[in-house]
Amino acid sequence: MKHPVVHFEIGCRNTQKTQSFYQELFAWDMQAMGPAVMIKSESGGIGGHINSLGHEPHNYTLFYVQVDDIAASLAKAEKLGGKVIVPEVEIPTGFFAWFADPEGNTVGVWKPKNA
Repeated sequence: MKHPVVHFEIGCRNTQKTQSFYQELFAWDMQAMGPAVMIKSESGGIGGHINSLGHEPHNYTLFYVQVDDIAASLAKAEKLGGKVIVPEVEIPTGFFAWFADPEGNTVGVWKPKNA
């Protein structure tokens, strides 16, 4: 797969309550990191995080696809009928953005800083 799914995110209103739910349900190994709770990857799986944005949307699930060029990926998504939801954002470990596909599904794109 040229552009693998590399991360997932679960949005919520209450990070601690959501963390407790998923720890109890799936026994995921988690650790607070800033405003988010990181979910460690398991054997054969990908890591993710739980986040409370403090604004809408509160409830969402999202997956991130690793790309070589976020701006080019967003432009291509728009050309194919998608819409940019969150333009490129830099965080300490890389860059991300969100777009909606033509059906309204939100998808994240990700580029690590070392790529």
